[in-house]
Amino acid sequence: MAKSDGYAYFRRSGLFWILTVTLSMSYYTWLVFWPHQIPYDSLGPLGSLSKHLVNEYYSIMYKGWWCAWAIHIFEALAALKVCSDKGIDSPFTRLLWFVQTVLFGFASLGLLLKYKPDRHAKQQ
Repeated sequence: MAKSDGYAYFRRSGLFWILTVTLSMSYYTWLVFWPHQIPYDSLGPLGSLSKHLVNEYYSIMYKGWWCAWAIHIFEALAALKVCSDKGIDSPFTRLLWFVQTVLFGFASLGLLLKYKPDRHAKQQ
């Protein structure tokens, strides 16, 4: 997937992180926007905790949901800067990093931060 010059380097986030972030953010969204539809009694301890959080801290959870997405967007913008710094200049590849980081946050940005471009390619 990666060219030797780093122009189009991209790595997909691991399946564990894709599933974890997707399920967590989906449940959080469901909890914030449709709390009356959640079968709390069927979810055991998670249901009890969720019901308590919705009943006692709904406004904090609502603001936290927006904050979580704002953080993901900030991370995605940082990913674009890191792409520039590391010599990843392909517009399509930069778009892939941006979208993946918006969706999966640091699970994606961490992969980009670990990437060490070839020094010869970065100097050219």
